Amino acid sequence: MTINPLPYQFTVCKLESAGDLPRDKEFCFTAKTDEEISLLCKSSDIPDNTLIRDDGWKGFRIEGVLDFSLIGILSKISAILAENKIGIFAVSTYNTDYIFVKEENFDKALSALEKEGYTIGSRSITDIR
Repeated sequence: MTINPLPYQFTVCKLESAGDLPRDKEFCFTAKTDEEISLLCKSSDIPDNTLIRDDGWKGFRIEGVLDFSLIGILSKISAILAENKIGIFAVSTYNTDYIFVKEENFDKALSALEKEGYTIGSRSITDIR
């Protein structure tokens, strides 16, 4: 399975209202519940009236379209990273999964996954810093 690093800095935010979502941006992962509105986006795309933010995230995507019948993909990756004491913020879309780790753990995360047999995509780790 191939892991493709994303060449951006990301931020996790808590927003005041759904009208603040940067829907026209390249990466905009949102969650709205009865208690909050959360956003994960490129750090350069943070809305002005963000209530709380956590900067310093880097991410990668699992390459390809993952069928819903596939079991344990996210579980295996998160277990490898947990064994290496790396916390994650995971986001799933219709096609695939995205994993975000704090910037200081990014190289360590990719190395741990590569050691366990995952292929790291064509972008060099040094090219995405």
